[in-house]
Amino acid sequence: MTATQGISVDIQTPDGVADAYVTHPDDGAAHPGVLVVQDGFGLRPSLKKLADRIAAHGYTVLLPNAFYRSGRAPVVELPDYIDPAARPEIFQQIIPLINALTPDRLRADTEAYLGWLAASPLVTGAKVGLTGYCMGARIVVQAAAMFPDRIGAVAGFHGGPLVTDTPDSPHLTLGKITAELYFAHAGEDRHMTPEHFAEFDKALVAAGVRHRTEVYAGAQHGYTQADTAAYDAASDERHYRELLALFDRNLPQ
Repeated sequence: MTATQGISVDIQTPDGVADAYVTHPDDGAAHPGVLVVQDGFGLRPSLKKLADRIAAHGYTVLLPNAFYRSGRAPVVELPDYIDPAARPEIFQQIIPLINALTPDRLRADTEAYLGWLAASPLVTGAKVGLTGYCMGARIVVQAAAMFPDRIGAVAGFHGGPLVTDTPDSPHLTLGKITAELYFAHAGEDRHMTPEHFAEFDKALVAAGVRHRTEVYAGAQHGYTQADTAAYDAASDERHYRELLALFDRNLPQ
């Protein structure tokens, strides 16, 4: 794999300073930009490794701390191996942080992150790619609808909830999206049922969005996260293959 270089950066937002991790090929050249949106457990070493792997394929990757309003990462102290069944108190700390990410805050944050990528000498190209995990998959759909002229490809893995009965449900925003989408649902996921999968697909077709959705049979919610009990190596490798193929189609090197 191509060697990468990673550094920590601070990004000014309307609500403060977001700490973030940036990683890119160590070749002195500019590359297409990618924004990685975290899962609920937050910015941590395993997510940095995920960002490094994307960067090694030829991308400049920005991984912000979505919970920066509550402090620099790690906002919630986590064990090296995360098993929510053994540590249910973790979710009691995380849920309020997730609920605080209102659409207005997401818009402001995404604009700041896209602005950072656009201004960076490490980034080339008019559009960037987005990939999100768990809660991040919901966020990347919302971001793609908010900034359709700046986002060329969007992927979401074991995401949820993508279909709700609220006015800001992601599946209701799809008509604004111009990017190509790829979503890979977890076959074993209490956050997204088969009925949700079908409704999300129906909304994608109705909106005329270029897309492909798949269900990774047997995979648990969180299958890409190598430091959790839900991790599935085969599904994770499949996720990288599909993600990088999506970016290669839409983000010219």
